[in-house]
Amino acid sequence: MVNVKAEIAALREMTPAQLREKYLEVFGEPTRTGNKAFLFKRIAWRIQSLAEGGISERARQRAVELARDADIRTTMPRLPKTTPGAAERTVVGKVANTGRAAIPGTVLARRYKDRMIEVTVLPKGFEWDGEVYRSLSAIAKAVTGSHWNGHLFFGLRDGDRK
Repeated sequence: MVNVKAEIAALREMTPAQLREKYLEVFGEPTRTGNKAFLFKRIAWRIQSLAEGGISERARQRAVELARDADIRTTMPRLPKTTPGAAERTVVGKVANTGRAAIPGTVLARRYKDRMIEVTVLPKGFEWDGEVYRSLSAIAKAVTGSHWNGHLFFGLRDGDRK
């Protein structure tokens, strides 16, 4: 146990390049990351696991059971293929908060003061009223004349509309 503590203490003093070498040593394969905190945690776990044993066979089997029942995405979703004449997707109201902007080609719609505001999501920006804007907040400001959070204005995030 003292040896494990000493090895982990030595890890704290290593540079990211040295941690990458140590990673190769303990895992037997190179790593692509240079994140010092991540490498430290992974290597420390591996050193402890090798010295004290890994998880029990019972725990390993339970993890396999849980993973088998889980709906896990292993790849990023692909963007839909657009074909000439295909209908555009229109989002009205709230959509799930994914933490990122909608898929390019999506049309965000919102009624504001008896006027329908329709914004098309582009790969880099948003189009409204024949102009391209960098953010939804810029469009919301152009529409209302005051600062708004663009995601909130178009109902893409939880919160109350004013």
